[in-house]
Amino acid sequence: MEVGMAICDWPAQERPREKLLEQGSKSLSDAELLAIFLRTGVTGKSAVDLARELLNDFGGLRPLLVASQGKFCESHGLGPAKYAQLQAVLEMARRHLAEELRRGDALTSPEHTRQYLQAQLRDLDYEVFACLFLDNQNRVVKYDELFRGTIDGAAVYPREVLKKALAQGAAAVIFAHNHPSGIAEPSSADRVITDRLQQALSLVDIRVLDHLVIGDGYCVSFAERGWI
Repeated sequence: MEVGMAICDWPAQERPREKLLEQGSKSLSDAELLAIFLRTGVTGKSAVDLARELLNDFGGLRPLLVASQGKFCESHGLGPAKYAQLQAVLEMARRHLAEELRRGDALTSPEHTRQYLQAQLRDLDYEVFACLFLDNQNRVVKYDELFRGTIDGAAVYPREVLKKALAQGAAAVIFAHNHPSGIAEPSSADRVITDRLQQALSLVDIRVLDHLVIGDGYCVSFAERGWI
């Protein structure tokens, strides 16, 4: 296919929008998805050509999605309006995941829980210790960021966690925290504080179901490793 050819001149089955409608969004490449978001290209480049160039410049889709406004707007074909649209799309995705959790899907869909917690924590450049509070039917009552720290870690106080859990009337909890380094492997300190939290919460019959450590694109589950 000729480089720079307008998308409207492409065969219908190869146009990103038509392809999405006929085959579903998962059938599209990163460049095709980005092209739909961009809507138009620039002189001499179709939206797909521009999308491929942007993905190459940023090093992939995720680095583009989490780029600062300044870095994002430096690129040809982008600007404040596109940046605002992108942030709105990302926030809608996060809220969609949150609504799914509020409907009680967290424990019947562990993968959905992971996706939600990763969306909340993985792109932060400081450490956050968060908690999903659950009722006695394992439905999510609330998501709360309990402690924030620097890139070196967050101080976690079991007494404060216990107070929060009691205030929410929680019967169980799922903990999560991010490693800004991108490496999800739990540290010895992570295991120690999880044991302390389990001991404190067990005194009032609140179960710790899992502790997820969020890295760059993946996470580690304490429950899956047999540590909880």
